[in-house]
Amino acid sequence: MMGPAHSLSGAAAWLGVGAATAAAGHPMPWPVLVVGALICAGAALAPDLDHKAATISRAFGPISRGLCEVVDKLSYAVYKATKKQGDKRRTGGHRTLTHTWLWAVMIGAGTSALAIFGGRWAVLAILFIHLVLAVEGLLWRAARVSSDILVWLLGATSAWILAGVLDKPGNGADWLFTAPGQEYLWLGLPIVLGALVHDIGDALTISGCPILWPIPVGRKRWYALGPPKAMRFRAGSWIELKVLMPVFMLLGGVGGAAALGYI
Repeated sequence: MMGPAHSLSGAAAWLGVGAATAAAGHPMPWPVLVVGALICAGAALAPDLDHKAATISRAFGPISRGLCEVVDKLSYAVYKATKKQGDKRRTGGHRTLTHTWLWAVMIGAGTSALAIFGGRWAVLAILFIHLVLAVEGLLWRAARVSSDILVWLLGATSAWILAGVLDKPGNGADWLFTAPGQEYLWLGLPIVLGALVHDIGDALTISGCPILWPIPVGRKRWYALGPPKAMRFRAGSWIELKVLMPVFMLLGGVGGAAALGYI
């Protein structure tokens, strides 16, 4: 999938989680719903940090481009070290390590740990990064004609404001994890969800996605999971743009309304 579809699917997924928790009698505070949806939209772009042409690889200038090269080389090295006889030969690391359930869990856990032990500035950094990515993904046409600095300023300002809202009693800094010192522990959840939604979206495309790694399937450790090939589509095709993106918008709207108790 392309960036906008990934971001829309991430936001819709978190809004769906909000609807589910509301139906279970434990509704999210509205700031958690909003911030979680934006983080999940941004995190749904993150697995493509192994591809130099991806939105996330261009979002933060030389920093993200340099990190992209490191992640690509790391992913390729892990692929070569762990592949089985049935796995195909590759020349790069795209759609390998960062497109697995294990990577999603590790990144989410690392984010939660950073939020707990890094304090307010770590929380602001997490929000800033994912809000910039959310703007790049959800507002991609506007972001393309804007300078990077304007997008970064929007991300930084939004992160500061939303962190201030969450910090107020009852607004969700301690949502789900209420023990002292566990504020913002939940921030890793939309990041895990966004990464997994990205992987599922890529699994629908022609190439499939090795979500299950390192669990082997037959003679392959990097088995490209996906539906039957007749049901797959090419990234950026009309199915993605004309069918899936409107569906994600509709599901997100319904999920958000249900999470806020309007339906």
